[in-house]
Amino acid sequence: MAVLTIRNVPEEVHRALRVRAAVHGRSTEAEVRDILELAVKPEERVRMGDALAELGARVGLTNEDFEVFDQVRDKVPAKPMRFG
Repeated sequence: MAVLTIRNVPEEVHRALRVRAAVHGRSTEAEVRDILELAVKPEERVRMGDALAELGARVGLTNEDFEVFDQVRDKVPAKPMRFG
């Protein structure tokens, strides 16, 4: 798991984080992790897999349709890009 260091946090922000963590019954570090997760991964975000499944259901795709894709798709591995 990655480590993140945040410098120069104003004292009043740090104090508010400690209070908020205490209210939730966890450490300040755990509280900050939760705040960051909610900020970058909100509950109402669109999940790509769910969106694609909903789209497929809306247009009436079936498992047989996907079997056709497997039969006709190019199975040759792509060549890596070359920079130079």
